[in-house]
Amino acid sequence: METIKVNNVTANDLPWKIIYDASRCTMCGSCVATCSFRAIKMKVERRRMVFSEGDFPDPKSRFSAVPVISQVDSIRDYCRGCGMCEKVCPNDAIRPERNPDTRHPIITRCMAGDSIKRGGRKNLEGSIRTLDSIRVGRISQMTDPSLDAQRHTFDLLAPFGRILPPGELPFSPSPNKKSELITNSTTPPVNWIYPVIIGDMSIGALSWRMWEAVAMATAYLNEECGIPVRMSSGEGGLPRRLLRSKYLKYMILQIASGHFGWNRIATSMPDMIEDPAGILIKIGQGAKPGDGGLLQAGKVAEHIQAIRGVPKTDLLSPPNHQGLYSIEESVQKMFLSMNAAFKFRVPVAIKVAASATSVSVFNNLVRDPYNIVGGFFLDGIDGGTGAAHEVSLDHTGHPIASKLRDCYLAAVSQGRQGQIPLWAAGGLGKTGDLAADAFKMICLGANGVFSGKLILQMAGCVGNDMGRCNACNTGLCPVGITTQESPLVRRLDPEKVAQNIVNYFLAMDQEFKKLMAPIGNSSLPVGRADALISTDQAIAERLQIQHVC
Repeated sequence: METIKVNNVTANDLPWKIIYDASRCTMCGSCVATCSFRAIKMKVERRRMVFSEGDFPDPKSRFSAVPVISQVDSIRDYCRGCGMCEKVCPNDAIRPERNPDTRHPIITRCMAGDSIKRGGRKNLEGSIRTLDSIRVGRISQMTDPSLDAQRHTFDLLAPFGRILPPGELPFSPSPNKKSELITNSTTPPVNWIYPVIIGDMSIGALSWRMWEAVAMATAYLNEECGIPVRMSSGEGGLPRRLLRSKYLKYMILQIASGHFGWNRIATSMPDMIEDPAGILIKIGQGAKPGDGGLLQAGKVAEHIQAIRGVPKTDLLSPPNHQGLYSIEESVQKMFLSMNAAFKFRVPVAIKVAASATSVSVFNNLVRDPYNIVGGFFLDGIDGGTGAAHEVSLDHTGHPIASKLRDCYLAAVSQGRQGQIPLWAAGGLGKTGDLAADAFKMICLGANGVFSGKLILQMAGCVGNDMGRCNACNTGLCPVGITTQESPLVRRLDPEKVAQNIVNYFLAMDQEFKKLMAPIGNSSLPVGRADALISTDQAIAERLQIQHVC
């Protein structure tokens, strides 16, 4: 008898099993051709059939070769549960099924000797989301009438840039009791934009078709729909064609600790016909706080190498900006240099991961004597990422709602609320309803929100927060969103993706008005926590809103 090799990987060790019905299969090969992870293959099995031809039992055996679809037993080429095989099968002969007995987290570490890396969001699900226990509970009725959401004019604009308090505005009273602008005075640049920013996802993390689709949607929303949506470029730079176009004014350029792509941006400055919408200096990311960026070599295609000026290798950003050892230094070196680069015409903001230290960072920036910090972007634990170590995704970070509230109340206690716009993210739109989540965050103190993972879902992302797919880091995205492989990228229709994003924003714009009208607000209700109630007493006490039962 052959020795039993108990340490060999089998389908029962993997997170997903392929359920296959050979009687329905016509061997068209569509499933094998579609599987970008090479998790299934065609093979031939030897089948034995016992029969008897005479009047009396005389068993005989006949053997035949039968072609079948088989699951690959490998910790490298394993099924991620994306379900593409099921989508393309004309006969419903194959599908992935979650394996509750998986040993994948153990055998991967044992056999590969490396930590597990993946994309997506954290997979450790806790209790009900904080935002799901919050309702809009203050409804204007008789003495304080609500507005008509269909006919009233609403001001859906949020600031990107430093807002000066009244005492610091460069105005002086004149003899005729009118305020006049002081000659040769300057104020920090401020752009008034839509309260939802398309979050930073780089060329490299996304396929060129996906990034182009998001850029097209942003331009269309501004040019044709009159909705001033802005898009963050993510770390890694932009194509020269975009840097030299009129559409640059819709882009927020991000600089992160790796400084990837900034040589191209700097050399393109003399040819820019428009200023960017802003500069976003990324200190941390909510999905993997304290960890740098990661773009694995498989996704560093030729155009990525050209934009970033790098060879085809793993691209890792440091966990912090090198040479910066205090908040004061970051203000002096980064903020001043980025402001000076664009001659103080472009607002500059900072993005940090939500943590126990976020309020300390925010307090230092609020007291910035230069008045140049144009925004504080706070990213929570439920945010997504293109690639990270799984232990970071699942076990580090801070939820966004309470930390945003802490920052807002810290500014209120100093009488400085609104001076540095607060922008929040981290799992917003997780249920598909971004307008409601954004509205609640604004009532808790945010000036606006930013979202990235939901944009991918609008494009057809099949991953979820229960471990399905989450293979953005591999460069083998089955729907062409986070890959640079040409055959996979061509699966994505950029015009259809752009149309989906535009339609979602149009629907969200209506939903914002339907939420603002009942509380009687025609502008964004920043800090109006009195409009919120919670069915959870602990959440109500922590966020200082009304508890109901």
